[in-house]
Amino acid sequence: MIADFEDFCTWMYVVISDAFVPIAPRLERPGPVPDCSDAELLTMAIVGECMGWDQETVLISQWRQHRDLFPVQPDRTRFNRRRRALSQALNVLRCAILAVFDLAQDRRCAIDSLPVPVVQFYHVPRASTEWRSHAATFGRCCAKKQTIFGYKLHLLVTLGGVIRDFELAPANLPDLTVGVELLAEHRHLEVWGDKAYISAPVAAELARTRDVHLHTLPRANQVHQVAAIVRQRFNGAREIIESVNQQLTAQLHVETNHAHTCFGLTARLYTKLAAHTLCVYLNRLIGSPAWLPIKLLAFPI
Repeated sequence: MIADFEDFCTWMYVVISDAFVPIAPRLERPGPVPDCSDAELLTMAIVGECMGWDQETVLISQWRQHRDLFPVQPDRTRFNRRRRALSQALNVLRCAILAVFDLAQDRRCAIDSLPVPVVQFYHVPRASTEWRSHAATFGRCCAKKQTIFGYKLHLLVTLGGVIRDFELAPANLPDLTVGVELLAEHRHLEVWGDKAYISAPVAAELARTRDVHLHTLPRANQVHQVAAIVRQRFNGAREIIESVNQQLTAQLHVETNHAHTCFGLTARLYTKLAAHTLCVYLNRLIGSPAWLPIKLLAFPI
């Protein structure tokens, strides 16, 4: 049972350190072994995201009050540098958890995207050189009726609420284009998407080549419509990914960017997505713990 913050940190550290054992030998590290281990630093980063401490100054300030949990803590600059160096390890860690997580094996999924703006419009003229070199563009988010400068995060989420896969793409690319790239990496799935993914040729090609069946509701002006029971089931699947998007936006602040470079942004995104996966994993492992910073819904499985 997770009863408080200290319990949460302990559980998170145990899970991360165990999963990190096979990853550690792949990391090439110059110089001596640091006093604050990689597993400890990743735990601090992931727990910080769970608590909403997504600014490094706030994160370091908060952890200074918990030296009983992590006695050796790097300064802000070193913490930032090490987290970026471990960004790929964060994603490998997330995949290692998915490999042993029963809910992640569900072949019923939903696909969607959410905006990740990198700068406000009035900063674009002087910031665009750095970001444009990493494919940041202007794009329209129809669901929120807003135009952004940056990227879209495309998510493939199981009907158990687990983020199975993702792709960060320029904001101007259509959801269907990126969705095909994302689904092409998988096999034997039943996937529900919104109207942005409507394309009979694309659905037929995915079914033929990857055994991935992409389901969408027809537009109101299309001849062939579906039964009410089918529409109800579809809306239930869509509600799950909307709830995950809400968790990422409201609690993990995915749509708020504090990074100055694309490298920093991806490191933060890896941390946030790993934090979400680990919280869902702990929720499943322990069985509805009394204290969990991310308020997870009881998704049907």
